Amino acid sequence: MGRRLYAGGRSHAIVKRLRLWPHSLSGQIALLVAIALFIAQAINFAMLLEGRRQLRLQLVIGPAVARFVDASERLNIGPLRPDERLRGGVRLATQPPAPDAGPHVRDVERNMKDALTEAGFHFRNLTTSVRPVDPNDPDLDRFGPRRAGRFARMGGELVIAVEQPGRGWLVLSTPWQRSEAPLFWSLIAQTLILYGIVLLPVLWIGRRISRPLRSLAAAARTFKPGEADVPIEPRGPQDVRDVIAAFNALRLRVTAMLNEKDRMLGAIGHDLRTPLAALRVRIESVEDDTDRNKMADTIEEMNRTLDDILSLARLGRPSEPPTEVDLAALVDAVVEDFRDLDHDVTFAEMPRLQMRLRPSLMRRAVRNLIENAVKYGVRAEVSVIGSPHEVCIVVADQGPGIPEDRLSDVFDPFTRLETSRNKETGGIGLGLALACAIVRDAGGDIRLENRPEGGLNAIIMLPR
Repeated sequence: MGRRLYAGGRSHAIVKRLRLWPHSLSGQIALLVAIALFIAQAINFAMLLEGRRQLRLQLVIGPAVARFVDASERLNIGPLRPDERLRGGVRLATQPPAPDAGPHVRDVERNMKDALTEAGFHFRNLTTSVRPVDPNDPDLDRFGPRRAGRFARMGGELVIAVEQPGRGWLVLSTPWQRSEAPLFWSLIAQTLILYGIVLLPVLWIGRRISRPLRSLAAAARTFKPGEADVPIEPRGPQDVRDVIAAFNALRLRVTAMLNEKDRMLGAIGHDLRTPLAALRVRIESVEDDTDRNKMADTIEEMNRTLDDILSLARLGRPSEPPTEVDLAALVDAVVEDFRDLDHDVTFAEMPRLQMRLRPSLMRRAVRNLIENAVKYGVRAEVSVIGSPHEVCIVVADQGPGIPEDRLSDVFDPFTRLETSRNKETGGIGLGLALACAIVRDAGGDIRLENRPEGGLNAIIMLPR
């Protein structure tokens, strides 16, 4: 259980990160540049911080060593009173600074010890501490206006105390930067300025680069063979130009292949219908009426099958242009055709419903659904339901329905569900496949669902 929760949490985090990742080319370029700038600024901050630390140590240690050496030489001249100040701001004390006076600066202590040893300065102990400085502290007056101002700006006082054997403690106070916040905020301001200077041009360039790609994607989505289409103008970088040129060439090859396929299908249809027509004439010489009718039915079924196959193969390049039609009247006309053949089909009347579609193809799709409903479900109830965004054509039957796990299989060509449908029916399983292809070519979809009271609903959904 714990592992499942952990895995679920990880997958949720991955999905969240993917949502934050930009999907456009310009957005990804800008994000990568922003990450690179951030890393560069972080490295710059680390190097700058280390350089400031080294410079600060040099500015503190060199003068401090010189002052301590000078103060020691002054002590060699004669004794001084405790807490009396020497040259350079060094004072003599009998006791070291309080242990809790402030935090130690280990780098200063280590470097001071090395520098004093190299200078030949004899000492026993060395300690440091940092104390905050109040700009209004009257004790700052002892340093003079210039040094008092430095103490106030830097916010801290570094106290260095060196013990000389037999003499006491030499104590020196110097300004010390207590916080790196000014440097940090300066770096943030610098980074924001860099982002503004660099990222805005990057976004602009990225959008210019991706504009031809967006045009290419739109042309690929709307490409329909056979329709008059203007080639896309190659624009952008050379790589993008090459992709656009390759797409234009591919579109021409696809159109040429489909034209050749249409010519081939026309020839096949002509070559097959000619012998079927000859057979239809020849069977008239058969004297037995039963045999002659069976032969005629077989030839008619072969003609319908051939017509369905050719229609399904040519669906991607229909010759019929979209027109404004009354969908309710179209469905009503199909229902009337079935009524003329004495089929039990009803239609719920509704007001005019204007749609832009290919009427012959949509009529065929509706006819196929009603034909299935009459064949497998005894009777059909047809209705048209309109909404602001969608129109549904519902064909309901009273048949045995279809198993839930096979509802999508019936849309595959040459598929028949004999285990759930009447075994006496004919057909080769192209009716629903052709209806589905017609509806999807019109931008809609088709769905089958079992009715709670029994039977099946075949629903054509068309966008308005």
